[in-house]
Amino acid sequence: MSAPDARRPALAIECLGVHFQNPVLLAAGTAGFGREVARVIDVEALGGLVTKAVSLEPRRGNPAPRVAELPGGGGMLNSVGLANPGLDAFRREMLPWLRGLRRARVLVNVVGNAAADFAAVVGALADEPCIAAFELNVSCPNVEHGGAEFGADDAVLGGLVRRARAVTAKPLLVKLSPALSDPARTARAASDAGADGFTTVNTLPAQVYDAQGRSRLGAGSGGLSGPPLLPVGVKAARLVARGTGKPVIGVGGIRSGADALQYLEAGASLVAVGTAALADPRAPERIVRELAALLARRGATDLRAVIGTGT
Repeated sequence: MSAPDARRPALAIECLGVHFQNPVLLAAGTAGFGREVARVIDVEALGGLVTKAVSLEPRRGNPAPRVAELPGGGGMLNSVGLANPGLDAFRREMLPWLRGLRRARVLVNVVGNAAADFAAVVGALADEPCIAAFELNVSCPNVEHGGAEFGADDAVLGGLVRRARAVTAKPLLVKLSPALSDPARTARAASDAGADGFTTVNTLPAQVYDAQGRSRLGAGSGGLSGPPLLPVGVKAARLVARGTGKPVIGVGGIRSGADALQYLEAGASLVAVGTAALADPRAPERIVRELAALLARRGATDLRAVIGTGT
């Protein structure tokens, strides 16, 4: 057996008290619950996956069409409406497959109509060994407070995080909207309430019309993802990482190892690939290879050698 090559970069990282074999994850909402893409991608070659949203009760989601691709590689709009089978079906139908993963870590994205819904889902899954962490999607509407996003009000967000924190010792990540006026301030409010880290960013609210002046999405507006979101996400990752000192998952517009490296340089410890994987399911595996090659060219033998080094 040959000796390990000291020049080869080590992509493994300890983050949130969890060991990740590399920093590349599948982003929430773009790979279902993992099983849906397992025939075309080696999930176990990645650092992990963030599941599709899980809510307390099933959600039918928004009317079709739910996706609108923009011309010229300009990204896409989606308005799925957080459709999912609900907590009970997730436990019965999805968890058995997720329990079979050995190297890829499982993070569960959680949504709700009220703060109590988040706590109920997290509490019900808190003792599941295969779940490494929870990602709280606070960009969804707060029905109890007139439909405003949970993350739009620091006090409301703090209350939500405290309720989730009370029912689990597992890491809690808060997924932030790119439309926040001061993402670092919002992140500090969540951190003070018990958040262990953050995902930056969710999709950007947007709308697009067809040639007849009709919305191309059944629900009217949706969320912009893909390449246009990259600089927005990188900036938010930098602000939140520096403003809190806590781990960040960078997501938004990543199509290559170079894009992933931008997030790492901004201060993210992990990255998640979404829209690019819809166009090319094997893109996340390619991004792992490209990232390793970029680090090797820099002479970096440890992933942490580049985290937060952007000026």
